[in-house]
Amino acid sequence: MLIYVLKRILYAVLTIFLISVITFALSRLVPGGPFLSEKAPSAATTAALEKKYGLDQPPVRQYLTYMRDALRGDFGPSIKKRGREVSDIIAQGFPVSAKLGGIAILCSIFIGMPLGCVAALRRGKWQDNSILVVATSGISMPSFIVGSFLIVIFGERFGLTFGLGSTAHYIMPVVALAFFPTAYIMRLVRSSMLDVMGQDYIRTAKSKGLAQPLVLFKHALRNAVLPVITYLGPAIAYILTGSFVVEKIFTIPGLGNEFISSITNRDYPMIMGTTLFLSALIITLNVVVDIVYKIVDPRITYSK
Repeated sequence: MLIYVLKRILYAVLTIFLISVITFALSRLVPGGPFLSEKAPSAATTAALEKKYGLDQPPVRQYLTYMRDALRGDFGPSIKKRGREVSDIIAQGFPVSAKLGGIAILCSIFIGMPLGCVAALRRGKWQDNSILVVATSGISMPSFIVGSFLIVIFGERFGLTFGLGSTAHYIMPVVALAFFPTAYIMRLVRSSMLDVMGQDYIRTAKSKGLAQPLVLFKHALRNAVLPVITYLGPAIAYILTGSFVVEKIFTIPGLGNEFISSITNRDYPMIMGTTLFLSALIITLNVVVDIVYKIVDPRITYSK
């Protein structure tokens, strides 16, 4: 297992390096620049600004200088938000996004798993059919569509507000973020439970006269939950990336909102800083999920 963990760490570092190269290249190749606007500065002012932020250097030198500083935790100053460091903006916005995402992933687990079990135990009945309709709808609708519907239905017609002023303001953003992963977990748990309930050891437990709840929670659910653990990595990635649009729709001052604004404003240090930070976070969480999967199910073996 140690060799596997070391390999995953090596692959993670390589992946982050490739992401940094691609992000840097794309941000420079996109037409426009951070100093172009309706009231564009003079050529002399633009040259002075480019020299101040190191944009007058060759692209390779810009990248190497940026990565050298980034490895020390310095993502540089924001071009558009004068006087503010990218690291400070991330430190301010990420807790908001993390709280929103954490609530969404917990809701997905604690709603999706019970409903998936109900659908499996009531297979072919109205409970199963109703849950499948909801799950199919959730999988086919992205978070920004769900968020738009919520604003139109509950915001305009019923006057439900959103933002971060109170606990009630989290309802619509959390629903928009959690709808897809909840639906996916429903289907995942349903199919896993149906597969597990047909295994020989479950039939043996039933033949011994064990109570239905004991068979379900002690034997069946323990094995059916393994695919859910595997899905947690992609689910967290989906929620973190999906929060970009959701935060913009619901005007939440999180890291996703800052990321979208940095792309619109061509704020190169902000684009690079948020991309590297979120990439490292998502890749690290995926490695952690893989290790937890091994701890939960010792039968899993890793190739050297």
